[in-house]
Amino acid sequence: MKPHLDFDAVLFDLDGVLTATSKLHAACWKQTFDALLAKLGQAPFDIERDYLEHVDGKPRLDGVRDFLASRGIPGPTTLVRQIAERKQALVDQALRDGGVDAFPGSVHWVRKLREAGVQTAVVSSSSNAAGVLRSAGIDRLFDEVVDGRDVERLGLRGKPAPDGFLEAAARLDVAPARAIVVEDALAGVAAGRAGRFGLVIGVARAAAPAELLGAGADMVVEDLAEMVR
Repeated sequence: MKPHLDFDAVLFDLDGVLTATSKLHAACWKQTFDALLAKLGQAPFDIERDYLEHVDGKPRLDGVRDFLASRGIPGPTTLVRQIAERKQALVDQALRDGGVDAFPGSVHWVRKLREAGVQTAVVSSSSNAAGVLRSAGIDRLFDEVVDGRDVERLGLRGKPAPDGFLEAAARLDVAPARAIVVEDALAGVAAGRAGRFGLVIGVARAAAPAELLGAGADMVVEDLAEMVR
């Protein structure tokens, strides 16, 4: 761990930061939305633009609402829930069909952090977080997990609100100023900045470094292996 990173905890997003599941989620969103868009005569869901701008890093229901609004499509509660449930079913099937890979550089840094006595937690909008961590074989590397089920159960606001990260910090008994947030989504970076965490690290996988910095990241890396070099 880099010596200047003197913090008590690191709070990680899951998809795109720890595990390579962002493409899986994007593909499931596309399959879900394209059926509706075709009926309405609209252009298909654009994975490069629509996923990043409207659904990445957000709770499913918020992502559905934001995307429908971007296309001027009315979003009654029943339709929003139907779309969210369809997407979840596709994700569940995809997870059953194959394992989940963790990014080696991310796992390496998490292990170094724990060796140094730094607490670690996962904060994800996904309701699949526990299953994904188990599938990737890294579930025992984290002291706490705050996921989509917690967001719904506790009435937390989804990213870009900082509620999930603040909940994780509270569970670890760590002040936000003493914790690092690690995110690859613009909404997640904005959440880290809104929560006034001590350091917000952006991981440039889908979003460009300039976009992550613009959303509030203090620093940007291409891979978390850079944190132990």
